[in-house]
Amino acid sequence: MSRIGKNPIAIPAGVTVEVNNSIVTVKGKLGQLTQNYTNNVTVKVEEGQVIVERAADSKQERAQHGLYRALINNMVAGVSTGFTKELELVGVGYRASNQGQKLDLALGFSHNIVLEIASEVTLETISEKGKNPIVKLTSFDKQLLGQVAAKIRGFRKPEPYKGKGVKFVGEVLRRKAGKSA
Repeated sequence: MSRIGKNPIAIPAGVTVEVNNSIVTVKGKLGQLTQNYTNNVTVKVEEGQVIVERAADSKQERAQHGLYRALINNMVAGVSTGFTKELELVGVGYRASNQGQKLDLALGFSHNIVLEIASEVTLETISEKGKNPIVKLTSFDKQLLGQVAAKIRGFRKPEPYKGKGVKFVGEVLRRKAGKSA
């Protein structure tokens, strides 16, 4: 059995999980998420736990077993506690500001980048004097949060020589030595 797939998912208080026609719906205090799953796995809700099982033992079914268990676990964690990602803008003149759900980034290009953030993601920009600006993203949907964070990071990825660019807080960059004389 899959080591990840065989572990049951505990359902915290205030979260409901429903399974109908290959669709798992998870509702909690932060929101509601749904996920389709294939016929290769079965999802059951028993005694305050979600159990994901597979029918056969092929490579494809073993992979999907762990995948759907992880997706459902992320859904349960998301609607109960939520997820947060923080991006740091490293570079002279790099700025971030927001008006509602619009993120305005100055990343050294000739024009500012204005990005409309999805309504499920909460946006906050933190700018302190003497420190790099930080963009804080919070959501109950882990997939959407990661996608938005990756899109923002993709505008100016950190370069290996000076470390300038948009990076995740806590991300360790491999630095290269410059030209030697």
